[in-house]
Amino acid sequence: MSRRLRYQVAVSLDGFIAGPNGEYDWIVMDPSIDFAALFKEFDTAVMGRKTYEVLTAQGGHGAMPGLDVVVFSRTLPAAAHRGVRICNDDPREIVAALKAKPGKDIWLFGGGVLFRSLLDAGLVDTVEVAVVPVLLGAGVPLLPPGVATKLVLADQKTLPVSGIVALAYSVPGGVGPAPSIRYIKAAKRAEKGEGPGKLRKRTAAKERFTE
Repeated sequence: MSRRLRYQVAVSLDGFIAGPNGEYDWIVMDPSIDFAALFKEFDTAVMGRKTYEVLTAQGGHGAMPGLDVVVFSRTLPAAAHRGVRICNDDPREIVAALKAKPGKDIWLFGGGVLFRSLLDAGLVDTVEVAVVPVLLGAGVPLLPPGVATKLVLADQKTLPVSGIVALAYSVPGGVGPAPSIRYIKAAKRAEKGEGPGKLRKRTAAKERFTE
């Protein structure tokens, strides 16, 4: 079976994956997100030039732990670094070839233009977004304008600490369904001295106060 290409990304409530200047400092970190578990679901990541430049700004050549990174660019020269390959070829052809190879799922890491191109080519299998409770007002959209695509909800989880809502959708006709959201760690209420009964009572009192 073909590997899934999964668009897994954080997005603001008004639909942006980066701010007007490419900033992402609005993405809050939630302690219940197990990033190590998330990374283990993939062995390859594909991305556009702008997303790659965000990674390289943090130092190094944009390598990601445990993943082979493929960067698509029409302006950067083709090159190969440890764990990173920059390609000038058609992303649709390269991704189709990657999906045909054995291995884990492929992480479509960004950005929106590459997402649009691969979605229109019928290569995207899932759309998995972590909706961050912030309104940016402007920025880089999750998806540039184009043909509409209906999605099928596969799983959802709410993270009470940060207010993030994780959503996993399958793309009809793709390799699916989308996987369940397994990278969210269960809350350790016992460490806070709160058993289920005490937590329910405190929640009910709060609801009465806010009615």
